[in-house]
Amino acid sequence: MNKKVVVLGGGTGLSTMLRGLKEFPLDITAIVSVCDDGGSTGVLRKEFNMSAVGDIRKVIAALSTTEPLIEELLNYRFETTSDLNNHTIGNLLLTALTNITGNLSDGIESLSNVLNLKGKVLPLTEDDVVLMGKMEDGTIVEGEHNITEDKRKIKDVYYKELPIVNPVALNAIKEADLIILSMGSLFTSIVPNLICPEIRKVLDKSKAKIMYVCNMTTQPGETDEFKVSDHINLLNKYLGEKKISMVVANNGRIDPEIALKYSTLEQKDPVRLDPENIDSSVNIISSNFVSIENNVIRHNAIKLSSYIFMSML
Repeated sequence: MNKKVVVLGGGTGLSTMLRGLKEFPLDITAIVSVCDDGGSTGVLRKEFNMSAVGDIRKVIAALSTTEPLIEELLNYRFETTSDLNNHTIGNLLLTALTNITGNLSDGIESLSNVLNLKGKVLPLTEDDVVLMGKMEDGTIVEGEHNITEDKRKIKDVYYKELPIVNPVALNAIKEADLIILSMGSLFTSIVPNLICPEIRKVLDKSKAKIMYVCNMTTQPGETDEFKVSDHINLLNKYLGEKKISMVVANNGRIDPEIALKYSTLEQKDPVRLDPENIDSSVNIISSNFVSIENNVIRHNAIKLSSYIFMSML
């Protein structure tokens, strides 16, 4: 029987990891945060009073085992002067299926069956959640998009109203052999899963170890000057009694020209692995995971997933 892996996160980081994990004999469940309120997702949320579908679309596309063209289709974004402008096909499909089936989870399952997904995709909640950010100067910012766009450093995030967590997601965590916190924006993709009391409780009771796959670069306003140890410490602050016991971190060199572009244009710097500052109880799994795709720094999904798979043997 395949090992059960539950991955929590959102955004591009989660979909990148799942694109690799699906190539291994694993029972995969992705629990996706649903607080995004920008772009196409934001428009659909306001119009249909539903959870965010953008990150869910990316995850479904990543886990699909159909033709590559289908992934391109799901992520296709209209560029037009009509009301379709900036909407993606996948977001529209998920919205339609949510209306047809009556809820987002059933809509996801319907689309998943059509696309023959290698794994399950679960929204963290069905609620129309609003993420709140407390900035370092004490200012409160409402909405994930506004938090991300704000130039001030984030101190904390919380929900305007605590959501009801998807019970299927809680059950998946209970049965997991490994729980992974994926790479991605800490405060807006990973932490939104952990600030739910039910998630922390079930993590504490789970027999599975918690692994964190660390980001390759820092993120302005979220993790400026963070080393690997700082990422671990921040996430542990939001976890319950059970803390991170494994971290996967890059020790490969990022091309100086690309690193300079990230530093000057996006204020992002490579995250340095600092084992001397990481608790000895944490198992460090490190290698060169750098992959450059269209001048964008990504994890090598297959190599990363192979290391995760080997850690479970």
